[in-house]
Amino acid sequence: MSRDPKRLKVFGLADDLVVELYRVTRGFPAEEQFGLQSQLRRAAVSVPTNIVEGCARRSTRDYLHFLTLALGSAAEAHYLLRLAARLGFLSDNEQIATRYLDLIRALQSLVTAIARTLDKEEYRRHQPPTPEP
Repeated sequence: MSRDPKRLKVFGLADDLVVELYRVTRGFPAEEQFGLQSQLRRAAVSVPTNIVEGCARRSTRDYLHFLTLALGSAAEAHYLLRLAARLGFLSDNEQIATRYLDLIRALQSLVTAIARTLDKEEYRRHQPPTPEP
């Protein structure tokens, strides 16, 4: 089953946030280029990348797995943004941090909905056949 990630609201949010995050992290100190800046950027890029990879998977279970990975990466990026602010590397990160919270909520909703669908499929698969009259 091929899915189009561009049709998902969560993909659009994640994709836009990568570009924004790269912009706001340009001003990090040089000594953070291979530290916090790099880790934050990798976490941000991982979100839409995992959504795309999940969409390319054939099974719903694999799709759900990659969406769950995307959710974890979004949570990581949100934490690292907060950390960068506490360390004084970002003066005004409230807007992007709030957008990450919105993304996390949207991913959680999508994961929950797909998991319910998967649970129903599993339930039906394990039901005894209905006898014919």
